[in-house]
Amino acid sequence: MTKKPEDDKPRFDTSLVEELGAILGRLDLSEIEVEHNDMRVRVSRQPATVIAAAPAAVVAPPPTPIATPAAATPASAPVEHPGTVKSPMVGTAYRRPSPDSKPFVEIGSVVKEGEKILLVEAMKTFNEIVAPRAGTITALFVDDGQPVEYGAPLLVIE
Repeated sequence: MTKKPEDDKPRFDTSLVEELGAILGRLDLSEIEVEHNDMRVRVSRQPATVIAAAPAAVVAPPPTPIATPAAATPASAPVEHPGTVKSPMVGTAYRRPSPDSKPFVEIGSVVKEGEKILLVEAMKTFNEIVAPRAGTITALFVDDGQPVEYGAPLLVIE
């Protein structure tokens, strides 16, 4: 019996993909990527959506603000509000520089343009999110340590 060239190739262990998928579900992540030696594996999933009764209409619920006083809630949806600061990447949002520190901002905080307002950690790198304009924080849409998607609303500056 002759040996085929593909018999010499190492087989891909699909249990790694299954384990990564389990981690995605357990940590409620949208994607995960690992690299070891010359192999890189990325597993991603689509966030759940709600399909409306009308044909071809998909509706996702808007993010719910946390600890927002009723008087400070923006009149329009958070994503549509002109002062909404959105996540520039997929990662984990942190409202404080370390677990024992006070948050960068709270509702009612007055910020200057360029001031650090959050951190988003992606691939073990902490990325500073700075205020794109001066104003007052009127809504916060993320908790400390919460996963965020690209373009997800983080907070509102009015």
